[in-house]
Amino acid sequence: MNRTLLAALAVAGVVVSLTIAGCNGMATPDLEAAPRAVPVRLGAVDSGPLLPGIDTSGLVAAHEELKLAFKVGGVIKDIHVQEGERVQAGQRLAELELTEVQAGVEQAVQAHKKAGQDLARGERLYAEQVVTLEQLEALRSAEASARAALDAARFNRRFAVIEAPRAGLIQRRRAEPGETVAAGSPILELGADAEGYVVRASLADREVVRLAIGDSAQVRLDAYAGEVLPGRVTLIAAAADPRTGTFPIEVQIDAGERRLASGMVARLNLTPSAGAAATLAYVPIAAIVEGHGRRASVYSVVDGKAKRQPVQVAFIDGDRVALSEGPQPGSEVVTDGALFLSDGDSVRVQN
Repeated sequence: MNRTLLAALAVAGVVVSLTIAGCNGMATPDLEAAPRAVPVRLGAVDSGPLLPGIDTSGLVAAHEELKLAFKVGGVIKDIHVQEGERVQAGQRLAELELTEVQAGVEQAVQAHKKAGQDLARGERLYAEQVVTLEQLEALRSAEASARAALDAARFNRRFAVIEAPRAGLIQRRRAEPGETVAAGSPILELGADAEGYVVRASLADREVVRLAIGDSAQVRLDAYAGEVLPGRVTLIAAAADPRTGTFPIEVQIDAGERRLASGMVARLNLTPSAGAAATLAYVPIAAIVEGHGRRASVYSVVDGKAKRQPVQVAFIDGDRVALSEGPQPGSEVVTDGALFLSDGDSVRVQN
């Protein structure tokens, strides 16, 4: 922590402290006229990890995103759903024009029928020793090929529709009726309901080595300002993305009844479990006063009086400061009003 950062923190503390003083009738312009007991609020000293959390950002996505396509090519007859529409498992979503497909089936039926007739005639002629065994085998092969072609044509007719493999939300519609599409070309994107939503982000190698599956996370979304959603790490890539050199991760979000959508921007604070057995004391950032380098001070309250205590700052983690030396977890320190105190001042603790 440097002098500039502590000065910025001091300004923030002054604003909060002045607000408290104003609410209690303290005349800030004239400190001599202030009540003898300085009004303050206390904050808890907590324990936390030996290393700071990992901050990053990412995008919300359905945990399971399915790209739906026709198994055969053709002209799209209709798409029955729009983006953002919720669908049920087995619901028909899109279909191809069946005229060409049905014509293919009928052609295959006729070809198979003829091959069967040719084979039957060949078997009679072979019995009469008119054709050779080699000629008979050729007829049998032709009949088998025609039967396979008929099965394929019927398969094409059967799969000239797209049905929802599971319940979910249509996230994207990539084609329109009248377009010609190839087999396997994605037409719709479906976010499955069952698995919920995740945040997809990327970490540098020095960060990803600290993380493990199951580590906890705090998720903040602009759509739900001021709320912190719990999450946990569910995926850590085994290899870096060759384009970025970073390692993709996924964090499962416990969103409760909140409505999420793919593409929302999320900010993550990840708490690595590595080294979690060793802890530091954490105090609210407003408790830190009169810092120089990593040396600073906090105030505690003993018998109604302020007691100044020197501390050693390890790092800043969000709105908290980790201390390598100072008060122990479970105690309390002055937060609001700390900047107005001197060692030994009488204080009045407010709720």
